[in-house]
Amino acid sequence: MRALIAIVGPTGSGKSALAIALCQRLGGEVVNCDSVQLYRYFDIGAAKLPPHARAGVVHHLLDVLEPEEVFTAGEYARRARLLLGEICARGRLPVVVGGTGFYLRALLDGLFAGPQRDEAVRARLAAREQRRPGSLHRLLRRMDPASARSIHARDLPKLIRALEVRLVSGKPLSAWFADGRDALTGFRCLKLGLSPPREELYERLNRRVEEMFAGGLREEVEAILARGVPESAKPFESLGYRQALQVRRGELTVQQAIFYTQRDTRHYAKRQWTWFRRDPEVRWLRGFGGDPDVLRQALAEAAAFLAPSGTGNAPPENT
Repeated sequence: MRALIAIVGPTGSGKSALAIALCQRLGGEVVNCDSVQLYRYFDIGAAKLPPHARAGVVHHLLDVLEPEEVFTAGEYARRARLLLGEICARGRLPVVVGGTGFYLRALLDGLFAGPQRDEAVRARLAAREQRRPGSLHRLLRRMDPASARSIHARDLPKLIRALEVRLVSGKPLSAWFADGRDALTGFRCLKLGLSPPREELYERLNRRVEEMFAGGLREEVEAILARGVPESAKPFESLGYRQALQVRRGELTVQQAIFYTQRDTRHYAKRQWTWFRRDPEVRWLRGFGGDPDVLRQALAEAAAFLAPSGTGNAPPENT
């Protein structure tokens, strides 16, 4: 059984910093698990580490998609699984990093063999939610109560997918899940979760949003649009980019955009905490990823995880 490490937690908790430190000491390579960082040109709002900040550690699945490409969790799992094998074949340790919990679940646990995307159905559902906010969750409660209980009322992508599956196949999403999924085989995974003090995290997130707008987020949006990318491109739906577009259209002032981005980012961090805390396999580390004490805890967890297996894909810690 080959080894891999996954670093999870809320946005802004320092997952990248911890991943780089672990890779430097354990001979690892990073596999990105952030859905927005997959896209080219979306850098500032995605908090993407620039190459000079990656400390020479190899990063995979960054800047691999054009902005208008449709990319699913299933496609992520397919690409990432191939990378895991390649990294291990080089005698390196894969370190999967990011806060997109659904992608990580697809990678490790697999997905159900449900129907393909139906763009016409998805468009109708999205239009319905735009006309009557909250209507999709109410509809899902009637059509698939089990799925509705596990999907947040504001999580539009998951709501649309659950209803799409029910409408296209006639079978609830929860029933598809009950039939089983194609889980990753040949690997064992250590999941490390970062859990810093909530108020400190929120303060950092507020500062980060201010720095994004001051550091050129609006200019980045203009540059992306100048490439011919439409405002309807998927990554423009993400936090910061959505508000920057509203400023451009005159719907918000810059200060309002900062306020709403800060508020929604805090809410997003809270949802990430909730998602990952449902996973009993996560080993929680109290603090930010850049804290020396957190790194020591993570190295201790990694040493205990790697030692019994005798795995050859992770060399000894560098000195």
